[in-house]
Formats: sequence, C-alpha cells, structure tokens
Amino acid sequence: MTCHLVALCFDAHDPLRLARFWAGVLGWETAEDDIALLPSDDTGFRIRFLPTQEQKSGQNRAHFDLTSTSLEDQQQTVARALELGARHIDIGQSPEDDHVVLADPEGNEFCVIGPDNKFLADCGFIGAVACDGSQEVGYFWSAALGWPLVWDQDQETAIRSPHGGPKITWGGPPLMPKTGKNRLHFDIAPPADGDQQAEVERLISLGAERIDIGQGEAGWVVMADPDGNEFYVLSSR
Repeated sequence: MTCHLVALCFDAHDPLRLARFWAGVLGWETAEDDIALLPSDDTGFRIRFLPTQEQKSGQNRAHFDLTSTSLEDQQQTVARALELGARHIDIGQSPEDDHVVLADPEGNEFCVIGPDNKFLADCGFIGAVACDGSQEVGYFWSAALGWPLVWDQDQETAIRSPHGGPKITWGGPPLMPKTGKNRLHFDIAPPADGDQQAEVERLISLGAERIDIGQGEAGWVVMADPDGNEFYVLSSR
C-alpha cells in the first residue's frame, strides 16, 4: 500500500492574498475556504495556504518550475506574475540561462522555464516541484508515493505519478542548510481503506521519523523525510 499526495502546502503570513496570487498565475479555481486551489489540469494535488507568523529565512528547499510553449508564452507568464505581485530575484542564475527567476508576494521563489526545456516537455504548466535534496530522499519519496523514478543520474533524481502531472525533482548535493521549518511541505494520506498509523510505520521503515513542531493533539502526524523536510500524514481519504 502507498499513500497519495493530497496537497502542497505553503506557510503564509497572508494565506488569502497568496492563494489569490497563485490562482491568478496558474488559472486554478479556489476551494470553498478560499485558501486552497483546485487543479484545472492533471496536476493531481491541491495547493493549500496555511497561516504562520514565522519569517522566511533563506531560500526555500522547494519551488515551482512553470513551463512555456514559446518565448512569447514565457514572457506572458512573467508579465502576468509581475502584475499580480511577483518580482524578479537573483539567486545566482547567469544571463545565459533560459529561465526567469521570480518570487511571489511572500518571497517564495519560482522559475518560468524556457520553451526548449526537453526534461519538462511532456509536463503541464506546473512542470516540476523542484527540490533541493539528496538521492536518498528521491528514493524515499518514490517508495512513499509509489511513483516511479523517471530520472536517476549523478545523484539527481525525479519521480512522476503514473497518471501524469508534474515531476518532483531533487538536485543532489551539495544541499542547502536547513534553517527552521520549511515554508513548503507535502500533505499525504493513505487511501480510503488504509490506516494512518500503519502508513506512519511504513514510512518510518522507509527512513522517515516522527517529529514534534508543536502540533499537539492534531488529527495528522508530522514527520520528516531522510533530508529532514517536514511532511504531514493525514487520516485516510
């Protein structure tokens, strides 16, 4: 048995504003609570925005790579994001790079990839959730979600759902230092006939561990993957 990816969650100072920003960039509808976005394509998971008072510290360990069908399409995506409140940032990219690096209104990095990128050619608008991470963590998430490896070379890994949608990629060493709780994390859950505690035990056997971030008696279990990235195991659904 494997769990499924329910949502990618952003910690946000203003969840409603950030939800509206990403709804505008992606063209997704908001859920009834207005702080979750429902995929309009084969992405397969929601995007949720959770309130936090913590300040962003350093570069995020995960970001979106948005794809383009042409240079004009890339420029239009960048222009739309800037109009909605994004800004250009420099994370060390060179002028020759064909991707544009932006930050959303709360400073979360994302890239708008050029049209000649073959690695993401068969993916949708969200081409990848690109993560800083080890080969080991790529293997962990492949086993956790039951998603096959679609790239495993030079300690870089990528997985993708058998149903399509974005790839999840890990860039290999060297890893960025982790400073506090990640601002992005995965919510996963066992299937409707599954058991949350049994899933937690399976994930521990794969290399995860239970952690305490002050969640108290919550209905979900907070865990960390082999690279120390937090994720939440929800009840079956």
